[in-house]
Amino acid sequence: MGAVMDIVVWLRSLGLGKYEAVFRENEIDETVLPDLTAEDLKELGIAALGHRRKLLDAIAAMRADASIKAPLVARLRGTVLPGGGGWMLLRRDNVLDIEVRIVLETDDQHMIYMHWKGLRHGPKDVIDRLNRGEAVDPSSYYFRTTPYFETSSENYSWLNRICSIATGSRNGDRRGFDVYQVL
Repeated sequence: MGAVMDIVVWLRSLGLGKYEAVFRENEIDETVLPDLTAEDLKELGIAALGHRRKLLDAIAAMRADASIKAPLVARLRGTVLPGGGGWMLLRRDNVLDIEVRIVLETDDQHMIYMHWKGLRHGPKDVIDRLNRGEAVDPSSYYFRTTPYFETSSENYSWLNRICSIATGSRNGDRRGFDVYQVL
């Protein structure tokens, strides 16, 4: 699970990856992004009206989606502990069926068991590039998971009562996920 929503992936999915550095330098993350205005985008140096419009439309769509709450990573940060396990089955229809069970240690020292099932598929040339460890735009393939959490921590007990969905990406041997609570 990533530490923050992958703004870079989001920008690239919009065809606006050229603004990655600007967003990074100005610390635009999942908590700031939904509140950006046209004026903010101008101040960031996004001069092209079409690019501002595309960004504002994507931000509005994020806000309008009432079925999804802000990424969980805004409230949950930590690292994956050694151990756990993952199982993959490449089905006859070339869909990779994945199941993972891990333990997360939060930055404030609480343990959370996480398990998820997911599917990854896409055009053969894209999947071949992924399997070779090449950088591939996440919008060119499908990678979705359904994470569930268990913990005895009072601080994170709310995780025991939610369902979530996630979008995944892979870059070399690193995997990233943006996890959202389903309301």
